[in-house]
Amino acid sequence: MASVASRPARVYPAVNARDGFLTAVLDPVRGGTTVFCGEREGRFIDGRRSGMRRLSVGVAAVGVLLAGPAVSAHHSFSAEFDIDQPVTLTGTLTELEWVNPHGWIHMDVAGPDGAVVNWAVEMGNPTALLRRGLRKSDFPPGTELVVEGYKAKDRTPTANGITITFPDGRNVFAGSSGTGGPEPNRR
Repeated sequence: MASVASRPARVYPAVNARDGFLTAVLDPVRGGTTVFCGEREGRFIDGRRSGMRRLSVGVAAVGVLLAGPAVSAHHSFSAEFDIDQPVTLTGTLTELEWVNPHGWIHMDVAGPDGAVVNWAVEMGNPTALLRRGLRKSDFPPGTELVVEGYKAKDRTPTANGITITFPDGRNVFAGSSGTGGPEPNRR
């Protein structure tokens, strides 16, 4: 049996639209494919993929990695919230998180026993909220709000907000669209 070093390279000519030709050489000694393109210019690329392909694969990989957390963070309404447990929260806004993929408001709500509990209320994404006329400046700490929504399945003081009523009487849809969550007219 011949050793790897003594095996001849196989040449595979092919057509390349840009340069008029492309020649691929399977080279067992170097352990890969050597691609000669634009040979008239004396350029060649060594390896299985050209530099441009490596760049495009790298860019695609970075895109997938960056999109991963956003995609994995997104969920359907029914995965986290219970449609059979509506809740109306009346309290004081303590914090706003205007972040993707969902905005969050935190509010102090007095329970039936008088104990104050800080609730986290999930809203739609900031872009959707902006389209509905809401602004970050609409949520200064200390604002009294009434939020209608649905409790979390894990029984923590967390809810998915459907509507928010402001002290001036404005009533806005604050929920997420397209997640299977209820629309305001369903309540």
